[in-house]
Amino acid sequence: MLKNKNIILGVCGSIAAYKSAFLVRLLVKAGANVKVILTPDGANFITPLTLATLSKNPVYTQYFEEETGVWSNHVELGLWADLIIIAPISANTLAKLATGICDNLLTAIYLSAKCPVYVAPAMDLDMWKHESTQNNIEKISSYGNTVISPGSGELASGLYGEGRMAEPEDIITFLEQILKESLPLYGKNVMVTAGPTYEAIDPVRFIGNHSSGKMGFALANELAKLGANITLITGPTALKASTELKRIDVVSADEMLNACSSIFPEIDITVMCAAVADYRPKVVATEKIKKNDNELLLELEKTVDILASLGREKKANQILVGFALETNDEENYAKGKLEKKNLDLVILNSLNDKGAGFKSDTNKITIFNKALERTVFEMKSKTEVAKDICAAILNISK
Repeated sequence: MLKNKNIILGVCGSIAAYKSAFLVRLLVKAGANVKVILTPDGANFITPLTLATLSKNPVYTQYFEEETGVWSNHVELGLWADLIIIAPISANTLAKLATGICDNLLTAIYLSAKCPVYVAPAMDLDMWKHESTQNNIEKISSYGNTVISPGSGELASGLYGEGRMAEPEDIITFLEQILKESLPLYGKNVMVTAGPTYEAIDPVRFIGNHSSGKMGFALANELAKLGANITLITGPTALKASTELKRIDVVSADEMLNACSSIFPEIDITVMCAAVADYRPKVVATEKIKKNDNELLLELEKTVDILASLGREKKANQILVGFALETNDEENYAKGKLEKKNLDLVILNSLNDKGAGFKSDTNKITIFNKALERTVFEMKSKTEVAKDICAAILNISK
């Protein structure tokens, strides 16, 4: 959730400032880009050098550095940030945010920012309980800021009670949950199929295809970034899935059918990207077939059409997306599949497009929706193609 986020961490004058070092480290470990704004009082509790070393960025303390002649542009910093965290925030700075006082770099950035702001108060019990502090909390909350409530425990004064800054690990968990809940597919159950299926001829040989699973895995990853709960059902592939995804490995078309059918009733969005075998040997040899003859004749039978099967079961509130890989008369076949199999979207890719199709890292697609409206995309990486498909899914899920 925090990867590649631009985060400003404000650090105010409080004994809890030592926790900011741990918070910076956790944010950086989560993949965030962190810039620290240290108030003059904050610098009495923790050094700029410590925070600069951990954040891998210079620490900002004032508008103008006389020794270097560098001016810190508060507007630029405020617009750079995807979110601002002030942890710890003192009673003093809390009052400034509530009343619009702008007498240091941190408060100027706060007033310039367009992003969400989170504050983690830290102060003594009586200061926290004071009516003016609670009024300020209510006021900054009414501005749309989010307060990460302090915990209870032993305080610097020796008192025991509420006022301890939330632990850095708890702040990270809080932020990740808030960010996840804001994503467009948060709480949605999504099933993605990927890869080929292998249909056994004997214990050694099989009928299969060249699918690598790259497109399906890219889709699963992008849908997860949108907040969805992903179940990835994949045929044989060497690809590794994110640990956040639930992965079910299958081999044959029958195994994929059973895996899909067992969870489909609880699924909100299904993306059938797997290249499922259309035929399988009618009889599977129990022993390895010896090459005694010049010819080997295999009698094949159709596998169950998983996409059509799910299309028949689909309810009005479910979204079903299919793929069509064609070599001729591509658009007519794709539109036919859309209508016959009760799909909401069909993604067409052609083996006639160099760089598209199996095993490559790129793809070129055309998307048809239920109204047969056609959107053509240029050749892109499969990650970018996955983003285009996700955008089309979001468009019909509104």
